[in-house]
Amino acid sequence: MKQPLLKGAALIAGATLFAQPALAAPAADAVSPGTAYILNTLLFLIGGFLVMWMAAGFAMLEAGLVRAKNTSTQCIKNIGLYSIAGLMFWVIGYSIAYPGFAEGSLGLFGIADFPYAMQGVGAADTDTGYSVASDWFFQMVFCATTASIVSGTVAERVKIVPFFIFVTVLTAIIYPVVVSWEWGGGYLDSAWGFSDFAGSTLVHSTGGWAALVGAIIIGARTGRYGADGKVNVFPGSNIPLATLGTFILWLGWFGFNGASQLAMGTVGDVSDVSKIFVNTNMAAAGGVVVTIILTQVLYKKADVTMALNGALAGLVSITAEPLAPSVGQSILIGGIGGVIVVFTVPLLDKFKIDDVVGAIPVHLFAGIWGTLIVAWTGDATFVGQLVGVLLTMVWVSAASAVVWLALKYTIGVRPSEEEEVSGLDHAEIGVEAYPEFART
Repeated sequence: MKQPLLKGAALIAGATLFAQPALAAPAADAVSPGTAYILNTLLFLIGGFLVMWMAAGFAMLEAGLVRAKNTSTQCIKNIGLYSIAGLMFWVIGYSIAYPGFAEGSLGLFGIADFPYAMQGVGAADTDTGYSVASDWFFQMVFCATTASIVSGTVAERVKIVPFFIFVTVLTAIIYPVVVSWEWGGGYLDSAWGFSDFAGSTLVHSTGGWAALVGAIIIGARTGRYGADGKVNVFPGSNIPLATLGTFILWLGWFGFNGASQLAMGTVGDVSDVSKIFVNTNMAAAGGVVVTIILTQVLYKKADVTMALNGALAGLVSITAEPLAPSVGQSILIGGIGGVIVVFTVPLLDKFKIDDVVGAIPVHLFAGIWGTLIVAWTGDATFVGQLVGVLLTMVWVSAASAVVWLALKYTIGVRPSEEEEVSGLDHAEIGVEAYPEFART
């Protein structure tokens, strides 16, 4: 997700180099700068509100997969984290993510002026090719998505205040630094040619590493793992709600990947957005079908929660490069994402890492897979992609560990065992989602 004008120049250069004369777009296909400004801005806004709608998808998915006694807590965490992300990304996050590195700079970190200034009423700088406010909004909802990933993993055993403090640091500093390395033109982009079209690593693996570190430091839910190694299953409270959340996320992903084309002012751009939609959809479909088949074969019963996460893993897998692959390649990439989910969910349990919604397999492991496979389908090298994965792992894991540990040994992260058993809806916010039912 580079700035549109830079990306547009690259697309034009590529088209000039590789296109056959008979396929060249006629001059009539070009639009005026003002029209391109309007269309590009519209793409950002449509994509942005679709990605914003993913916040509802995460909320419903998590509300369906936690136990009834923790449902209201997950709802307030999701609306809270989205709001905190917006505030922090305006105050400082965007200025870190896009610090204005010089062309070819090896900058690891930078910062522009903050808080971020929007254009004035009625003002428009057509030289940018898009409204700066639309760009900020589109980037902000990606930031919120990163925080949503953490919420699902550490659900049911984290108090609200420390969770919101962690989200504040994640969205203000940790995530924006990673973005600056690639989309902001920093080290990974200029030194390694790292490529992450819409964020398999920058968004999803960043959230996944933060979630993994949090799950390890915070520990498992009370009673999740027995002394004899037995894994006690805590069924979700509302599978239809979780399914609805998955479909909302699937819908939002068309904005996530499609609008990351960042331009809609030419026939080629619009065609590319259409192809991105198709590849995104088919990768998710591949992830679902593979997980259904695998769980039926391995466990003699299809697992609906695995199928839901199979869809999401397929979507995460294709996010690093949703344009270049063929439809067949997209199905394969998404299908392998489904395989990753089926085998890594029980692997986490072997290490007693408690991931309530399966976010680590979906967003971290499938995100790594999707990033590395760009070396096959896109314009990147395996070494460059691997460096991006490893640098993200080191920074996000170290920074997240510092924050989680500081919270753990100061204000505390977990509720008491009694509060956890009775449910966080009762202990933390006093509003139960299903007051007519017993706390289970």
